Order: sequence, then C-alpha cells, then structure tokens
Amino acid sequence: MNNKPKKPSPSIKQNLGKHQDPVGRRGNFDEVAMGFGPEEAVAEAARCLGCKNKPCELACPVSVKVPEFVDLVYKEDTGAAASKIFETSLFPAICGRVCPQEAYCEAACVLKDKFGPVSIGRLERFTADYARKNGLITPPACAPDTGKKVACVGSGPTSLSVAAELRKLGHAVTVFEALHEFGGVLSYGIPTFRLPREVVRFEVDMLRKMGVRFLKNVMVGKSLTIDELKKDFDVVYIGSGAGLPSPMNTPGEDLVGVYSSNEFLTRVNLMEAFKFPATDTPYYIGKKVVVVGGGNTAMDSARCAMRLKPENVTLLYRRTRAEMPARGEEVENAMEEGIKFEFLTAPVALEGDEKGRLKRVKCIRMALGEPDASGRRKPVPQKGSEFYVEADSLVVAIGASPNPVIQQTTNGLSVNKWGCIAVDEATGKTSLDGVYAGGDVVRGGATVLLAMKDGKAAAMAMHEKLSGKGN
Repeated sequence: MNNKPKKPSPSIKQNLGKHQDPVGRRGNFDEVAMGFGPEEAVAEAARCLGCKNKPCELACPVSVKVPEFVDLVYKEDTGAAASKIFETSLFPAICGRVCPQEAYCEAACVLKDKFGPVSIGRLERFTADYARKNGLITPPACAPDTGKKVACVGSGPTSLSVAAELRKLGHAVTVFEALHEFGGVLSYGIPTFRLPREVVRFEVDMLRKMGVRFLKNVMVGKSLTIDELKKDFDVVYIGSGAGLPSPMNTPGEDLVGVYSSNEFLTRVNLMEAFKFPATDTPYYIGKKVVVVGGGNTAMDSARCAMRLKPENVTLLYRRTRAEMPARGEEVENAMEEGIKFEFLTAPVALEGDEKGRLKRVKCIRMALGEPDASGRRKPVPQKGSEFYVEADSLVVAIGASPNPVIQQTTNGLSVNKWGCIAVDEATGKTSLDGVYAGGDVVRGGATVLLAMKDGKAAAMAMHEKLSGKGN
C-alpha cells in the first residue's frame, strides 16, 4: 500500500467507519456498518501505541491479544492477525460486530479521552472478514481424541465457546439445538443488519470441520432430558439461553397486535417474515408501531419494525437516554433511522377495538427518584400526566428469563429465585455432578461476550474433570 502511516500516529482521530445512508437502509436488512477497507484498517492500527501493560487486553473478558493482533494488521499480515485472535477467541467476526467494546477494551485504551480509542472492534471485524473472504482461516489443530464425550445444550455463543475449547483439547463434542438453525440468539435475536447470517454459519461450519457434531430440532428437557444425556456423555453443558419473555403485566396485553420481542425477532430474523409471501411466515404490524424497552433488544425490535415500512415507530422508555442499557451506537442508529423516542414514559394500559385488535396505548410520564437496587434512579409515575399513543402493534422488549423446561425436568438442579440455573461463578458447575451451565440461562440475559466468557471458564473446569483433576 502507498502512504502507509508511520507508527505511532495516535493524534489521528478515531475512525468510526462508514455506514449505509440512514434513509436508504430503512428499506433493507443489509448490514448497516460497512466495515474498514485494508487502507483504513492499517491507518487505524497505526494509532495503537502498543502499551506494554496492555490495558485493552486485560479489559477483554476473553483475553484477546489486542496489541499483538493490531500490530499485525498494521504490518499488513492479516492472516497472522486472525491467527493471533484465534488463540483466545474463535469468533472474531461475531465479536467484532456485537461485542460492546466501548465498555471493555476500547474503554481501557489510553487514547480514549483525548483522541478517541483505537477502533479495536472494527479492526477485529476487518481481520476476521478479510481472512475469511481470502481463504486465510484454517480450523485450529485439535489434540488427539481422549475418548471423552461432551454434550452442549443450545447452540448460542456460550455453547459454541465450550464446543470450540473442548474440541481443541481432544474431546468429542455434540451440540443440541431446539430450533432448525444453529447459532441461538445470534440467529434468532440479532438482526442481519447487525450480524449477517453467513458470518454465523461460517463460524458453525468451522467447528464442524474441527469435528464438532451438531444436531438440530432437539428440545432438551422434552425430546431428551439432562438425566438421559448424562447416561451417554461424560459431562453436560447447559447453554440454552433466556427464551422466556418478560410480560409487562399491563391490561390489554392479550390484544391482537401485541408481541413479545422474542416472538417478533424470531419471526423476522430466523423465519424471515420480512420476505413474506416468499417465505411462509406472515407478520402484522400495521401503520403505527410501539416498542417498549431500552436495551439492545428494544433497539433491534424497533429497527426491524421500521424496515417493515410502517408509517412510524415509537419507542417508550421509562428512564432517560443516559440510563438506557442499549449500546450508544445502536441508539444513535435508531434515531438516525427515524424512530421516535419517548423518554420518561411508561405504558399503563393497552386498549383495543371491537375486534380485539390493539388501537392505542395509555401512557404516563415518569420522573427519576431515588436509586433502586440496580443503582439507577427509580422512575416514579407523575399523577395526572397520562396521555395516549396510537398503535396498531406493540413489541414488549423489557427482558427475558430462561425457559423453565430443563429446570422442571431435571431433579436436583438448583435454580435461583428468577429461575436461572445456580452455578459456581468461577467454573460454571451446577448442583449436579458433571453438569455445567453458563450464558443467559445463568445470567438471565447479558451480552454475547459474557456468554463466551462463561463458556471458556466452564470449558476449562470441564476439561479438568474429564482429565481426572477436578470435580
């Protein structure tokens, strides 16, 4: 390349990358963030100071060797950069897109306050995409077979992490998925405009090439129980996610046109309702859509709804923008796409027409009071502030909890008061010998990165047990 910048050049402002035009992208499900080209990647990598104490690496939950891979990008050795990431994470194309780097590696970057951090996430995505498209990725070597068998329940990020780590160590791994597509929340929850499906499928196929066995349409807890799996496998990992939606417990929630975010996103993302009638899954949203919630799932729901071409989409959130748990980038993208935000607003009743279809949402204004158990100021309803928002459909995106089917069919499996499986935080070990768990089925809803962290930690504990060195 010409005009290659000399290191270091930290005073160059952070490159946030190009995006699809906001107006144009509302009409498609193509990826919004367009990613770096090679020259942009090298220029951004040149900003890295290569700090000896590696604060970015220390802040990464899966310990990606950030300064080393970034330096290899700068040196234009992208294949080696990908290999460096793969030493600790097999899913850089996924993490580069959906990991909240601003809360981890980029938050620890010494350039952050003055010039903006190095765009580590975008460099990770570039590295993975370039290596994939140019045939620079080969599955990591696996140790000789140990004769030990591992079952992973669910094919989301935490189970995929377990499968990758234990297969590299020579254990035979089988992944069981309840749905017809692998990837868990990566496939049914995250829209293609944030995470293209070919990226997820590539990562699953790489595990297949390593020898991991994948079985779909198997509902563990129904088709098979954990006790039955224990008879055929030496250890079992439960990574079944949090697929049970949290209701608002608001009058009118049973009206036609009211969706949980789980159903709505599954219809759109996994079953491709947006292509109806070319696909078999219909949808109904009408002209006016309301989404309730303030997390990433609420942003995904609102942005998916906007792409189905209603007249408007309104998001209700009971606190202010400053308290929103969603990534700032996703909130900005939603605003750019024309979604209307009603902050300090909560629904109190859903009203329908004579046919039982949603017609309007009765709302109340809130004010922030004293901090609650989460440390955030508690929203307090303001008497006499009620108002109405017209709506043909509404998506409830206020959280989810684990589906209880495994807990209800597994004797001796301890759970907490929220129905999440109770584990040892360091190892993922459950109350049952040889059974481990992690991700959303334990956390009750978190990030892809933390699910991967759980999987890596549990995999090491499971390996110790399989090797006869641990409990």
